[in-house]
Amino acid sequence: MAERSATAAPRADPEAELLRVGRALHEALPRPSRNPIEAVDRRAMELAAQDDRLRAALFRLVDVTPACRSLDDLAAHLASYLGEVERRPPPLETALRLSGSRAGRAALGAAAAAAVRHMAHRFIVGETPRGAMPTLRSLWVAGAAASVDLLGEATVTEAEADRYAERCADALDTLVEQSGRWPSRPVLERDSLGSLPRANLSVKVSALTPLLRPDAPELGRADAARRLRPLLRRARDAGAHVHIDMEAVDSLEATLSLVLELLDEEEFAEGPSAGLVLQAYLRESPRRLDQILEWAASSRRRPPLVVRLVKGAYWDHEVVEARQHGWPSPVFEVKAESDRNFEDLTRRLLDARPLLRVAIASHNLRSLSHAIAWNRVAGGRDEDLELQVLRGLGDHLMRALAAHGMRVRVYCPVGDLVAGMAYLVRRLLENTSNESFLYEQARGVPLEELLAPPG
Repeated sequence: MAERSATAAPRADPEAELLRVGRALHEALPRPSRNPIEAVDRRAMELAAQDDRLRAALFRLVDVTPACRSLDDLAAHLASYLGEVERRPPPLETALRLSGSRAGRAALGAAAAAAVRHMAHRFIVGETPRGAMPTLRSLWVAGAAASVDLLGEATVTEAEADRYAERCADALDTLVEQSGRWPSRPVLERDSLGSLPRANLSVKVSALTPLLRPDAPELGRADAARRLRPLLRRARDAGAHVHIDMEAVDSLEATLSLVLELLDEEEFAEGPSAGLVLQAYLRESPRRLDQILEWAASSRRRPPLVVRLVKGAYWDHEVVEARQHGWPSPVFEVKAESDRNFEDLTRRLLDARPLLRVAIASHNLRSLSHAIAWNRVAGGRDEDLELQVLRGLGDHLMRALAAHGMRVRVYCPVGDLVAGMAYLVRRLLENTSNESFLYEQARGVPLEELLAPPG
């Protein structure tokens, strides 16, 4: 999958190019590991994908672990959750038998705590930005940049929001200082529009204010702006990138308006590099893209806005809340519809350059291959497309993309286990979905099916 030259003639058939790219990437993916720990991980995820009750038990265990005061307490919770699973495989039956004695509960609790820590460490790269630096540097050396996300969901007090803003400022300083010592990686540091910052921080608006409410969006925007504005100044002065994450749909309007209004201020006309997220599982995402493109065409900013296209991480929350209130679902409930929308938005984003920089975030081989193929069909250069994956879920894809000289970035959460619970559950939901590419690939679905257009 050689890199295109600037003068190469565009290819006429995007689907043929997609298949060629997909086969090359699939060939570069490592075969299933024989590591016994990874084998246990795969088996656990397969069982959870096949049994909703077991899946619920797994998530409840993860959620309760930080609050348990002893191994005996943790084992009792686990036994209670497993008791609700009707079809228990032999290892779970053994776990339930262990819970009948004090010594057995101690052993079961220790095993459960170790398993949750193992899962957390798979997705979370460190408790602090400085502690995460060895992992971030190793990713860079392997050919992948990173975006650091400081774990912590919505804040409820002003003091919590202030602490989050302080953590973000400290993280920017640490990232700028440490990344300056890394070796040169031209594919990660420049595209046709100019230089790309090494330091990249993802920020959640809901953590910057406790006042973000759908019924009073102006109040939440103003409160978040007074904490986000200094972070943008700090990033501008240090040459770092700040990316604003999108969260649940009830905060989307306020978040998008806040980001576009702040970036349009005169003091940010020359920087910093900044971006936002577009969620393809939202039915209204094409209209949101219209809004972003209209803003980009009229803005006086010199650095192009970076748009990270994702499928979306709050599907379960959005569907449950809509059903509880009798509202129309704001998200596509059929995966194929979301996948088709993702491809439509990918093409629109790539065709909108140079107004924007584009980052396509997915673990789906078809979605990534489609983005690479459309970029080339449109006459684009590989270095003008960024591909993003999540730490712990997209590691194999990251290595395959980097091996082919693509610009790849890994989304890397940083924080302790308690702060990371909500994030960890969302990742487990994604990893255990029986419709996910990762699950389909693990059970040996043929490549032709993995690369087929959304049904």
